[in-house]
This record gives sequence, C-alpha cells and structure tokens, in this order.
Amino acid sequence: MTEDQLEQCALEYGKQLAFSIQTQPFGPDCEVFKIFDKMFMLIGAYSGKLLVTIKCKPEKSLEYQELYPSISAGYHMNKKHWISIASGDEITADLLQDLIKDSYDLVVKQLPVKTRKLINQ
Repeated sequence: MTEDQLEQCALEYGKQLAFSIQTQPFGPDCEVFKIFDKMFMLIGAYSGKLLVTIKCKPEKSLEYQELYPSISAGYHMNKKHWISIASGDEITADLLQDLIKDSYDLVVKQLPVKTRKLINQ
C-alpha cells in the first residue's frame, strides 16, 4: 500500500464509523478522528513520512511490530497503547481497517455505559 492509498483508506474508513468525528486540532496537516471527544486515530506526516497512528492493546502492539515492518510504536504517543502504521507492501486495506476498528472499539469500551448504548443502537 502506498502512502496515498494508506491515507485515503484510513480517511474513508474513519468517516464510516458510527459517531466518528474528523477534526484538525493540531493544524491542517493532521487529521484526528474522535468518538465522543476521545481520539482513536491520527493521520499525519512526520519527518516527511505519512503515518496512521491508532490505539492498540499493549499485548498486541509488540506482536504487530514483529509481524509487520511498517508498524512501529506510536509516534509521539504512549508507546505501550498506540502504534503507527506507515506505507508498505504488507499493509493491506483489510488489515488497516481491522486495526482502525480495533482502535475504535477500544475507545468505545472506555466510554460510559449510557454513551455506549447510543452507539450500539
């Protein structure tokens, strides 16, 4: 997957998730996706390289980093709970969407029960 494909896939999928809101709190070069004010994905270029940064279970983070050369610890984020995905041949649309959905689900699980019920209707 090229950088353009990575960015387009992440943007399109992020917009499809229920109650997802796209914002630019860090400026026009960084897209942030939130659900009820909780961030689950950040898309931006760092040192000339596009990265999609998402939440991840700590036990899965290291596994993904070992399996996929294009996945690293979250850039400028908590390295235990976030991963960054760069373009690479091993990154597919299905894999990217699964990782984004997992990030979204992790954030949803931390929301109050009343809010989760709104999402799951």
